[in-house]
Amino acid sequence: MGFTIGGIREIRSGARRRGRSYRSSECTAVAEYTGLWGWDVVRGARAVGGACSCGRADCPAPGAHPLDFAPEIPAGATLDEVTRAWAELPGAAVMLVAGRAFDAIEVAEPTARRALTRMERMGLPLGPVTATPDGRAHFFVAPGTASQLPRLLYRMGWDDPASLDLRGLGPGTYLTAPPSDVGGRGPVRWLRPPALDTAGPPEARLLLGTLAYVAHRSRAREN
Repeated sequence: MGFTIGGIREIRSGARRRGRSYRSSECTAVAEYTGLWGWDVVRGARAVGGACSCGRADCPAPGAHPLDFAPEIPAGATLDEVTRAWAELPGAAVMLVAGRAFDAIEVAEPTARRALTRMERMGLPLGPVTATPDGRAHFFVAPGTASQLPRLLYRMGWDDPASLDLRGLGPGTYLTAPPSDVGGRGPVRWLRPPALDTAGPPEARLLLGTLAYVAHRSRAREN
């Protein structure tokens, strides 16, 4: 996946040593994403005074989309490479490319928190989980999940993913990642950050039963 534990320490100490050059929390985070976890990153728009930094007055997703003119930062990019890229667009949002190293399952944040508690008690393998300022959460799972989600749920006895408020995110989608915010509404947070002792995102089938059950219970409470 790129850096070793010692390598990520080098990133952090290097950032301190080269304090005169352009460094930011975004650069350090992106270097970890690309170098340590093997994720592709794109630079995204930010909301500025209610408008999108992309410059479009009619932008359909202000501050919540990739910048089309900014080249992708590939997995394996170093801190120096990331820093040069961010110096070109300081303040850009950090967005992860889904559908390659991982897909994601989106659920409501309260459902995610309850499901995480159950999964940890059950000893299920877990990957990273993010929470957005608008109350959504994303479980990182093995790539290919998004296209298989309806079939996987059907095989488990759940006919309608929409009724469970579960959504698969795969190729063609992007996740805003910490420390960036979404549309100026607040920062994305880790409910469960990436960990060195995990082999990679888990297979969705290992988590989906618990997620679907908790989501169903949550919807039943609302009704």
